Amino acid sequence: MTSAAIYGCLGHRLTEAEKAFFAEVRPWGFILFRRNIDTPEQVRALTDELRASIGDPEAPILIDQEGGRVQRMGPPHWPKYPPGNAYLKATNELAQARELTRLGARLMAHDLREVGVTVDLLPVLDVPAPGAHDIIGDRAYGLDPETVAVLGRAAAEGLLAGGVLPCIKHMPGHGRAFADSHKDLPTVHADFETMDSWDFAPFKAMSDMPLAMTAHIVFTALDKKRPATQSKKAVRMMREHLGFSGLIMTDDLSMQALSGDLGERAHQSLKAGCDVVLHCNGDMAEMKDVAEATGKLKGGARRRADAALARIVRTPEPLDSVAGHDRFFKAMGGRMDVAKGPDVGEAQA
Repeated sequence: MTSAAIYGCLGHRLTEAEKAFFAEVRPWGFILFRRNIDTPEQVRALTDELRASIGDPEAPILIDQEGGRVQRMGPPHWPKYPPGNAYLKATNELAQARELTRLGARLMAHDLREVGVTVDLLPVLDVPAPGAHDIIGDRAYGLDPETVAVLGRAAAEGLLAGGVLPCIKHMPGHGRAFADSHKDLPTVHADFETMDSWDFAPFKAMSDMPLAMTAHIVFTALDKKRPATQSKKAVRMMREHLGFSGLIMTDDLSMQALSGDLGERAHQSLKAGCDVVLHCNGDMAEMKDVAEATGKLKGGARRRADAALARIVRTPEPLDSVAGHDRFFKAMGGRMDVAKGPDVGEAQA
C-alpha cells in the first residue's frame, strides 16, 4: 500500500539506495528541487525513474515553480517567470492582471507537463501584513485578500487547464508571520476575527482546490501551543470553517519551525489531521525516520488523494507555447530569453 508521505531525492538520477528505499516504503509522491534539475531530457528521465521505483505511472511529482525567488526550473532551458506581485504592477488593472496570471500559469504548466511534473506548489495565498518577514514578500499576488484570491484563482485555473494540479499555500496564512519558519517558529497573536477577514479569506475563497499545504506557524487564537501543521484545532478549522475538503499536506518537515526528531514531527502532523507529510531534502537517514512514523494512506486521506489526482486533465487546453510566451513576456514588459536569463538558487518555499 501507498504510504502517507512525499519525499525528495539527492541528485539528477536515483541512487540504488534511493530506488530500494522508495520501493519498500512506496510514498504517495515525490518532490523536485533545483539540485534535481539539469536539462529537460534529464528531468524527464528522473520523473520516469521515480515513478518506476514504486511501480506507479500516475504517482504525483511536485515542484515549487512560482516564478521570482522560488523557481526550480529556470534558464537556460526554461524561461525566468516573474514573482506573484509583478502581474498587477505590470497592468495596474485587476482584470488584465488576472488574464496575465492565468496565462503565466498555463505556460508554466506546459513546461512542467513536458518533463513529467504534475503538481505545482502554487498559488501562494498569503496576504503580507505590514512589517512581516519578507519570506512571503513579492511572492504574494497583492496586499489585500481580494486581489490575492482573484489572482490566485487565475493561477490555479491556468495550471489545471495545462494538466497540472495547483496546491494552495500556506494554509491558513503565512502573511502575518514575523519570522521565517525555515529557521524559527513564528507565533501570530492576532485575534480570530482579524485573521478571518484578512488572512483566511483567500483560502475560504479557494476551498474548492484539490491540494493545500499547511503553515508551520502558531496561531494563538487557534492553538496556543502547536503550529497549525500539528494542531488538531487548526486542521479542524481548515476543514470546517474554511471549508477545505481536499488533501492537506504539511510544509517540509525538516524546517526548523518544528521540534522533535523527524519521526515525531511526522507522527504529530498526521495525528493532527494532515493527510500526507512532506520531506524535501533527500537525506536518507531522515527519510527513514519519517517512514517509520508514517502509516499507510487510507480512509478519508486516501479518498482525498484519489480525488485530487482525478482532477488532472488528460488532454490539456490547446496552447501555442511560442506565441503564448511571446505575448506573456511582452505584456510583462520584457521578452523571454532562455539563453541569457539569470539562474535561480535553491530558494526555500
